[in-house]
Amino acid sequence: MRCCVCLFQQSLQCSPSKMAAGESNSRSSCLNLSTSGPLGNAPPSNSAHSSPASNGGAVGAAVGMNRSAGNSNPRSGPENGGGAESAVRSTPSAQNPPRQSVGPSGATSGAASNMTATPSSSSSSSSASTASSSADASAAISSLPSSPASVLVYREPVYNWQATKSTVKERFLYSDEVQIGPETVMTTLYSAKKYAVPALEAHCVEFLKKNLRADNAFMLLTQARLFDEPQLASLCLENIDKNTADALAAEGFTDVDLDTLMAVLERDTLGVREVRLFGAAVRWAEAEAQRQQLQPTPENKRRVLGKALSLIRFPLMTIEEFAAGPAQSGILTDREVVSLFLHFTVNPKPHVEFIDRPRCCLRGKECSITRFSQVESRWGYSGTSDRIRFSVNRRIFVVGFGLYGSIHGPTDYQVNIQIIHTDSNTVLGQNDTGFSCDGTASTFRVMFKEPVEILPSVNYIACATLKGPDSHYGTKGMRKVTHEAPATGTKTCFTFCYAAGNNNGTSVEDGQIPEVIFYT
Repeated sequence: MRCCVCLFQQSLQCSPSKMAAGESNSRSSCLNLSTSGPLGNAPPSNSAHSSPASNGGAVGAAVGMNRSAGNSNPRSGPENGGGAESAVRSTPSAQNPPRQSVGPSGATSGAASNMTATPSSSSSSSSASTASSSADASAAISSLPSSPASVLVYREPVYNWQATKSTVKERFLYSDEVQIGPETVMTTLYSAKKYAVPALEAHCVEFLKKNLRADNAFMLLTQARLFDEPQLASLCLENIDKNTADALAAEGFTDVDLDTLMAVLERDTLGVREVRLFGAAVRWAEAEAQRQQLQPTPENKRRVLGKALSLIRFPLMTIEEFAAGPAQSGILTDREVVSLFLHFTVNPKPHVEFIDRPRCCLRGKECSITRFSQVESRWGYSGTSDRIRFSVNRRIFVVGFGLYGSIHGPTDYQVNIQIIHTDSNTVLGQNDTGFSCDGTASTFRVMFKEPVEILPSVNYIACATLKGPDSHYGTKGMRKVTHEAPATGTKTCFTFCYAAGNNNGTSVEDGQIPEVIFYT
């Protein structure tokens, strides 16, 4: 079956005498396809009428336009049945076939056929009728723009029109009932992304969120980065922060790509010791070397790790951890090993190429309290520790102290800081380190290698043993100091008491350890 457009183009090229009666019947059959197909899934058109390829598009529009034009045809009357419909029915072999014009969008106008159709007559009048009809048809086609039925409205194309639909059903898809399982969720998410179906994409992401666990967090993080799902990626990273050890031990950890590995190693909020991070990075390097068909030699492990190696914070390890693991791995160069050993053992500490900023297994803003109202000079050191006992009203994590520096200008200090559980005399956290001061009365940060958990209503001792020249010290100390979080209004209350025993003189009223740095 040929469409109306094809027949119209042929009618312009062939003389009426060469057209068979069967072609007229074909045209009649084509016009009868005015009913839309059952699927109704034609894409939106940019014109007032649908394109010929759609179900019930241009053909249906052509019938409607023929009927409209037939009602106003000045030549219609009782003898020709009044309009386009009778013209289609009266198709003797000797008569001129009805002609139809095609507009820019492919819709067919019936005006030409109405003006060219002639009543039944003898074959002797065919030649005259043909000449007259050809002239009339040409005139009718040239006058189509002035006809109301042939006016076409152009609409601007809509870019990604499916994205404006909020449900799956509105996008020609079958229903809003989505069946997603662990085996199909990733392929479904891929398809939803590829074909721009946000509603289906949201279903997939929600499913992944509900099934996020420590043992699949790295795998889902890789997929979230691949599919550009920042919210899912953020949830994966938060899960890894809270369950770092379990996530690193999961089977899927060694399958992540280098960028994903680096995105995790650079975080300050991982809750695991640095030596375990190094061990996990080595396991990943072994798997990556195998994927690249390389021998798992120390040189190749370092090669595949690339910049990820610099994200391991070796200075946060104890000297024993470093000596037993990284120093003997062969992954670090001799120069790096020597500089790190010097960092652990001498003061002032030499510069190292690795980050020495402590990781904190908590998110949020760092907090601190100051327990003195005034600063004075001079406080001496003879190898004895300055100590102060404290307790808090809620669970916090102490990450460091603020200490006073020299009154004699810029100076380096060697210092050991500790937090001791008072009842058991257990050291909960410590760090042998150093700091440089500029000679002002400001405080200088000295951090623990890992956050120290402080439980409510339990007594602890903050301890600092400094080696260096006389320093500033604080006076007019407060027994109770309260910190209020600006965003939530949550209050953290510290209570300070004198710590008896081997004390360099620090008390509630004056001395060292003016600041406690913590996270809630």
